[in-house]
Amino acid sequence: MEKFEKLVAIEPVNLLPWAENELNRYAGEIRMYADRPADDDEIIRRIGDADAVLVSHSTPVTAAVMDGCPNIRYIGMCCSLYSPESANVDIRAAEARGITVKGIRDYGDEGVVEYVIHELVGCLHGFGQPAWSGKPREITGLKAGIVGLGKSGGMIADALHFLGAEISYFARSEKSEASAKGYVFMPLHRLLAENEVVFCCLNKNTVLLHDEEFEALGEGKILFNTGLSPAWDEKSFMKWLEGNNLCFCDTAGALGCHAGNTALLSHPHVRCMNVSSGMTVQAVERLSRKVLDNIRFYLEDGKN
Repeated sequence: MEKFEKLVAIEPVNLLPWAENELNRYAGEIRMYADRPADDDEIIRRIGDADAVLVSHSTPVTAAVMDGCPNIRYIGMCCSLYSPESANVDIRAAEARGITVKGIRDYGDEGVVEYVIHELVGCLHGFGQPAWSGKPREITGLKAGIVGLGKSGGMIADALHFLGAEISYFARSEKSEASAKGYVFMPLHRLLAENEVVFCCLNKNTVLLHDEEFEALGEGKILFNTGLSPAWDEKSFMKWLEGNNLCFCDTAGALGCHAGNTALLSHPHVRCMNVSSGMTVQAVERLSRKVLDNIRFYLEDGKN
């Protein structure tokens, strides 16, 4: 099996130590950076003449970076890759330059499901906080709507269904496997209006909730966002948040906070632990194995 001449991880990529050691099988020279680069110039300097690059979800790899590093032939995303629009790597620019980009999926969903159940049970029962309805409640009979029934959304739906919730969902199309479980497909506005708790499980940079959607959602509702970025327009969200409503996000990024703008973290109607619930020990193990599998398949199986 051939090796890359030089492989560079341009930022922290969450590989376990055994996986970092395993990289020696696939590259003659390896360089791992422990901090994030400030700009394209720094990224280009770090990559240099490397033919393989590893990146997480934080740092953009633009067309300008690719042009500045003409030796690149492989970019491994140590994070989820769902679509070109949601990726921090310019996928179309890479394709145009003959660069292979491989990402991973389905490595952190179990932790996200556990986070959702933990927060929802605490809210409904009043564990460590006032009970949402004034009296302790079970999930049994709860009307729960899922926006985006992919792997993560589907697992959240299954967990809630097991605990007795009534599940409806909005997705690009109705899913036969969901219907077989008794989940009801609804248009977005109807789902928002009819459910007490709504879970947004969308790809990064996918925004579906604007003024009309928040008007449909209305008062006395709980909103979870389990994506990497807000599922809403900020102005519309802030207006809705002033009502008798609650929003749960595990990270500040999902809430829409960024450097110098952390006021939402202390908003009385926001619950944000600012911890990535998907990055458990088991998730990092799955991530490490999938990143290495992508590299091995590329080098062994015709670079595709």
